[in-house]
Amino acid sequence: MRQIVQGFMSRVGVFIGIVVLIPGWALGAQEVVIVDFGRAKRGIPPGWELAEKIGKAELDLVKDGTGRVLRLRSDASSFAIQKEVDIDLQQTPFIEWQWKVTAMPEHGDFRSLTTDDQAAQLYLIFSPDFMQNEVIAYIWDSNAPRGTIAEPSFPAVHPFMRIKVVVVESGDAHKGQWMTVTRNVVEDYTHLFGREPGKMTGVRIQINSQYTKSQSEAYWRYLKVKKSP
Repeated sequence: MRQIVQGFMSRVGVFIGIVVLIPGWALGAQEVVIVDFGRAKRGIPPGWELAEKIGKAELDLVKDGTGRVLRLRSDASSFAIQKEVDIDLQQTPFIEWQWKVTAMPEHGDFRSLTTDDQAAQLYLIFSPDFMQNEVIAYIWDSNAPRGTIAEPSFPAVHPFMRIKVVVVESGDAHKGQWMTVTRNVVEDYTHLFGREPGKMTGVRIQINSQYTKSQSEAYWRYLKVKKSP
């Protein structure tokens, strides 16, 4: 996680110079799909970019059931795909995604600097003003209990960045199973930062296992925002 966040700040303009990627007419829809890997032509869909921090990225579209999904594999590496967005959460306050973890970083635990590895992480980026980024990180951790909410284990890498981590899944109880997650981002953000959010300006899907020198693997099917759960 630490390497990825440093990558955020080295390219802070990515999430400050906003490009409108969700058209205005979509705001009246019941849901807006950010990405559906079943419709993608390659591992990195148009509008997304790859961010490699440690080692070489291993990602591909693979068949799973009746459709294709994104597979991420990490062998002591750290990488992500990311996309700029312009989403009004007052219109679509819920976010939903499907993920599956089949291999977890051995001894991974975001609460320690030396074990801060996760097979599946979803970052939502907000820019409440020109000089500040705020981030909610929803993660599937190997050991931190489900429901844990905390600051990252590493010290602040930039005075204008705030990150809050929410452990959505933990351990191997659901290992190998597709899990559908729905979060009320407005409620989460308000609880974490003490005020309602402005627009969501970026999303990031990532994996890492560099600190534990182990392997991890995760699959993603889709990511979308919705008016209701």
